[in-house]
Amino acid sequence: MLKLFPLLALLIFSVNVKAQKPDSVVIKKSTVKTLTDEQYTALFNGEDTYGMAKAAELNHYPLPQKALKYKKELDLSPIQVAKLTALEKEFERKKLEMGQTIIHNERTLDSIFKYNRVDNGSLIFYTNRYGLYQGELRNTILQACFATKYLLTPQQVKKIWALEKVINKIPFHLFNLAAPNCV
Repeated sequence: MLKLFPLLALLIFSVNVKAQKPDSVVIKKSTVKTLTDEQYTALFNGEDTYGMAKAAELNHYPLPQKALKYKKELDLSPIQVAKLTALEKEFERKKLEMGQTIIHNERTLDSIFKYNRVDNGSLIFYTNRYGLYQGELRNTILQACFATKYLLTPQQVKKIWALEKVINKIPFHLFNLAAPNCV
């Protein structure tokens, strides 16, 4: 019974965090008319709204923030924590940079059409750039997963997915019970 208490406490904490996340997101007004407010906010904040990590995560390559989230349960060494923290910091910096770059490129595409300055060459250039930036963002995300897996032991990687599986099996109605003042 005592062994279950830390897991139960983790589950309740995770439920509260999950339940509060939507309230903490502030949607920014898009300054680019071709991007919705939600798309603009996600790019501005460096969020992965396209599920770019799925190829890695479905094959048990975790994101660094997932490993850090469970650092106590995984018994991460100080060296692992330091390396994962540095990786996460660079990962977040790169996601923000790429989000800003994509916003700028989208603004430029809008502008060349708006001011009738579009030609075949600039259209090819900026649309290809868009694909390049999306690819660079995805590469950043997948590289972070790749590096994270090899900073952990195989047992730690297995434990992350076991913990995630337990948390994801919690019935939805328990979320409302655990955090009654969250919508």
